[in-house]
Amino acid sequence: MRGQATRQRIITEAERLFAQHGISSVPLRDIGKAAGQRNHAAVQYHFGEREEIVKAIMEFRGAESELSRAEMVASLMLSGTTPTVSDVVSAFVRPLAIHFQPDNHYLPFLSLYITEEGGYEGLVGVRVGAAVITLRTLLGKLVPEVPEPVLDERWWLTLTSTVHALARYHTARRKREHLPAGIEALIADLITFLSAGLAAPLAEDDPRK
Repeated sequence: MRGQATRQRIITEAERLFAQHGISSVPLRDIGKAAGQRNHAAVQYHFGEREEIVKAIMEFRGAESELSRAEMVASLMLSGTTPTVSDVVSAFVRPLAIHFQPDNHYLPFLSLYITEEGGYEGLVGVRVGAAVITLRTLLGKLVPEVPEPVLDERWWLTLTSTVHALARYHTARRKREHLPAGIEALIADLITFLSAGLAAPLAEDDPRK
C-alpha cells in the first residue's frame, strides 16, 4: 500500500511539473523531491525511465476519461436512434473536459506531449481506450463520402485540437481567472466546430478524392 501511494504521488507531481516546465526539461530528481522522496533514485526505482512515468500518467488519467466515454458510447448505441457526427465528437470531448480542474494538470501536460512528440506515436505500450476506437469506427459509417485516409487525418486533428483547446482554457482560467465565455459554452462550440470539419467537403485539388 505504501508503494502504491508513493507511485501515485510521483505520478501526480510529475504531471504537474511536466505541464509547467515541459516533459523533457524536468529532472527526475526534482519529481522525487516534489513527491516527498528523500532518496534521489526513488523515481527510477518505481518507474525506471522518464517514458514510463509519461505512460503511467496517460494510463491513470486516461482511465478516468475512458470510464466516462464508455458510458457515453453505450448510451449512443442503446438510444435507438442514429447518432450524429456531433454525438461522436461530444463523446470524445466531454470525457476529456472532466480534467478541467484547478488541481488537475493532465490537459496542459497532454498538450505539451503532443507538441513535443508530434503526436501520440511515442506511446507504444499504453492501453488505448476501446471507446475511442469505437467512435472512429462509427464516424466512418456516418460520413462514408469522406475517404478513409482523409477521415483518419481529420480524426487525429479532432483529437489533438480538443486537447490543445481545453489545455488553453485550463491555463487561461488559472492565470487570469476568466475565460471568453463559460466553459460549457466553449465546449459546446468546440464540438460544433470540430463536427463541421469532419464532415466538410474535400478541397477540389485533393488527390485523395
